[in-house]
Amino acid sequence: MLLTGVLAAQPAAAADPAGYQNVRINEVSSNGSDTVELYNTGSTAVSISGWKMSDDSFSAQSFSPSAGTIPAGGFVTFNSPKGLGDADKLVIYTSGGTVVDRVDWATDKAKPAMARCGGDGTGAWVTATTATTFGGPNASGCPSSIPAASRVRINEATSDGSDTVELYNGGTSAVSVGSWKYVDGDTSHSAATISSSSPSATSIPAGGYVTFNSTIGLGDNDSVFLLDGSGDTVDSLTWATDGAKPSDERCANGTGWFRTATTATLGSANSCSGSPGGGTGGTPPGQLLGGGGSLTSGCTPEAPSGTGSTPSGTLAWPGGADVTIADNVCAFTTSTGPEGRDVSGLAFDPSNPSVLWAAKNKNWLFKLVKSNGKWIPDPTWSATGKQIRFAGGSGEPDSEGLSVGGNGHLYVTTERDNTDNTKPKDTILEFDPTATGSTLTPIHQWDMTSQFPQLNTGDKDDANLGFEGVGYVPDSWLTANGWVDPLTGAAYNPANYPLHGAGLYFAGLEWDGSLHVYGLNSDGTFTTFGTIATGKSSVMDVTFDAGTQRLVATCDNTCGETHTFMKVNASGAIVPDVTYTNPTVMPTDNLEGFALAPTSTCTGGTREAVWSDDGIYGFGSGSSSSGHALYSGTFPC
Repeated sequence: MLLTGVLAAQPAAAADPAGYQNVRINEVSSNGSDTVELYNTGSTAVSISGWKMSDDSFSAQSFSPSAGTIPAGGFVTFNSPKGLGDADKLVIYTSGGTVVDRVDWATDKAKPAMARCGGDGTGAWVTATTATTFGGPNASGCPSSIPAASRVRINEATSDGSDTVELYNGGTSAVSVGSWKYVDGDTSHSAATISSSSPSATSIPAGGYVTFNSTIGLGDNDSVFLLDGSGDTVDSLTWATDGAKPSDERCANGTGWFRTATTATLGSANSCSGSPGGGTGGTPPGQLLGGGGSLTSGCTPEAPSGTGSTPSGTLAWPGGADVTIADNVCAFTTSTGPEGRDVSGLAFDPSNPSVLWAAKNKNWLFKLVKSNGKWIPDPTWSATGKQIRFAGGSGEPDSEGLSVGGNGHLYVTTERDNTDNTKPKDTILEFDPTATGSTLTPIHQWDMTSQFPQLNTGDKDDANLGFEGVGYVPDSWLTANGWVDPLTGAAYNPANYPLHGAGLYFAGLEWDGSLHVYGLNSDGTFTTFGTIATGKSSVMDVTFDAGTQRLVATCDNTCGETHTFMKVNASGAIVPDVTYTNPTVMPTDNLEGFALAPTSTCTGGTREAVWSDDGIYGFGSGSSSSGHALYSGTFPC
C-alpha cells in the first residue's frame, strides 16, 4: 500500500524515542473489516503519530488509529485504508520510515484473524479459532494448544561473512522444516529453502537447534524473514549496521528480545553477554522502502534542494497507488562527477518498449532492460554505460534531458560543459545508439546558448538552469491537432521545413519552466519556433505520450513533484490541460526524470511509469531507498 496523506497532529507521548521497538502487530483480519491491532509490550506509552502501513516492502500509506498513543501494555486498532487480501502481508512503519513489525499469511489464514497466541505481542502467529479480540488480549481467540511448528524461533544470526542463521525449537516435539523458506531484506532476492542451504536441514528436534548459511547473503541494515511451507510468517529479525556482528542473539534463549552478542554461540544456548539493541525480533528496526543493498565506494547520495509548493488545481496521481524501487543500489557509478547519482532524463524506446534509455548528468548514457523486476544496464550495449562528448570528441556534456527521435537516434540536452561549469552550454546532441565503442560523439550538435543570456553570469548555479529536458513531438500530432505555426501564423505545415525530419523538439528550460520549440535540421542548422508557457516555475523533463496524446512537462520538488499534460487548444496553441502529482508514497526529492511506457505494454488497464532521482537520496540516510535512482509505478492506459 502507499502513503496517501499525512495524519492530523496527535499528542506526543512521553516515551523513549526507541519505544517503537516494543510495539508489535498483535492481530490482523482479512475478512472484510481488514482490521489491525497493535500492542505495546513496553513499560512506557508510545506515540504512533504519522505511522504508516503497507502490504508489501515498499509502498506505505497513512492509517487512522483508534488513538494517537499506545499505553504501556495497551492496544490500538485501525482499519486498513487499502484492504487486506486472502494471501497478503502487513508491514508497520514509524513516521520516519523505520520498520516496526511485519507479518505474512497464506490464503484464509487471517480469517477470522491471525493472532499472536502464547503471549500478546510475543507469541506465535496462529489462525484464531473463535471471534476476534481486537482491543483486548488474544487468549480467548487462540487455539487450545499452539501448533508445534509455531514454537520455532530465529534464535541467532550473523552478517559477518558466514551469514549464518540459527533456529531454535521451543516445543516438545520435532518440527519438519524441509519446505520452509527464508529471505533477506532485498526485494530482488527470491526466498530460499532451508533444505537447499548448507548444511541442509529438514527438521529441528524438540529443544534443539538448526543452523544454516544463507545462500542469498546477509548484509548491514538487513533482515531475515522465516516462512513456513504455506507462506505464513513464523518469525523475523532485522538489524542495523553491524548489528549482527559477531551475531544478534535472543536473550533469554528462544524467547527474549535480540541483542548484539560478544561471542557467537551458533548451535547452542545463547550466552546473552552482549549489549541490547543490535536487532529486534518481529522485524524492527528496518527502513521504509524495499530494495536493500549497501552504498558502495564513491556512491554518495545528495539531499534534495529547492523544494517548493504544489500549484493550485493539481490533481492526484491517476495511476496505481503502489510504487517500487526499480534499480539496484548504486547502479550508476561511473568515473566522472559525484558518483552513483545524477540520473536525470528517461525515455522508453518507441520501437522496443522493453528498453528504457537514461541520461546521467556527468556525460553518460545508459541502455536499461528489465531483470527480476528491475531496470539494469544492458550488458550487450554496455554494463557500465557509455560516455558522451561534444562534437569533435571534446568536453564533458552536463547531460540532462533525453528523447528518442523519429529516426531512432538519441537526442540529449546539455546545460554546461562540466570542464568549465561556470558557463552555460545549452545544446541538443544527436547520437546513434548503434554506434560501437565505449564513447559516443554526436552526429549533429545544435547550440542554442546565445538565446539565453540570463544564464551567462559567470555563476555556475545560473549556468546550471538551462536545458533540463527534451521531448520529440511528431509532426503528425501537431498537424492533426491544428497547431498554429508561430512563424507563419497559419496551420503548421511540415513541408515548409524540408530538412527537419518528421517532428520537432521541445526543450524544457529549468530557469523559468518554459518550453522552447526547435526544428533540428540535417545540415546542422536549426529553426526556432518560439516559447511555450507550461504554467510551472521550472521544468526537469519533457516527453510526448502517444497514449494520452499529450505533451508532458515534469517538475521535481521545486513544483511539488508534478506533471503537466499539455494539449493543442481550439486556437491552435499548446497549453496546459491537467496537472498531476506523483503518487503520494514517493519521496520529495529532485526527481528529474519521468517516462511513460507505450500503450502496447498495457496489462490490466495500466502501463509502467518510471521516475529517476537525481540525488539517489530516497527517504534519507539509512533508509533502504538511499542509493537508488529509479522508481516504478503504473499509469492508466
